[in-house]
Amino acid sequence: MSEQMTGSEILAPKTIGPETTITLYFEIRLQSGDVVDSNFAGKPAMFTVGDGNMLAGFEAAIFGLKAGDRQVFQITPEHGFGMSNPSNVQKVGRENFAGMELESGLIIGFQDASGELPGVVVSFDEKNVEVDFNHPLAGKTLEFEVEILEITA
Repeated sequence: MSEQMTGSEILAPKTIGPETTITLYFEIRLQSGDVVDSNFAGKPAMFTVGDGNMLAGFEAAIFGLKAGDRQVFQITPEHGFGMSNPSNVQKVGRENFAGMELESGLIIGFQDASGELPGVVVSFDEKNVEVDFNHPLAGKTLEFEVEILEITA
């Protein structure tokens, strides 16, 4: 006995949407071309849309893609890590850094009520250290390159 397929039984390729699980390669670059993070040379990443592990702007940019797609897109600061907030740059007494070799750009982990908070040394003198507690990618337009390997429900 043979079965015949009707047109309604032909499935369209699965596309990325809410609550889909995606396996992908990705690379994040600054506008200068400097690579921030990449897994193209390693193991692919897997995440579920909406689980909070990826930026909402990134998730929105890949909606509608299907397995096999490779795309490059930009995410503005408003849809990425936000704009840099000047009130997140604070002066901390130099005595809190006793014995540390300080330099501009140095990332230091600080403890706050919610856990560890990274800060970037902006400048320092003998009395104070100016520390930027904004996310290091705040205020930056990011370029993402993705290659979608697999999409599951």
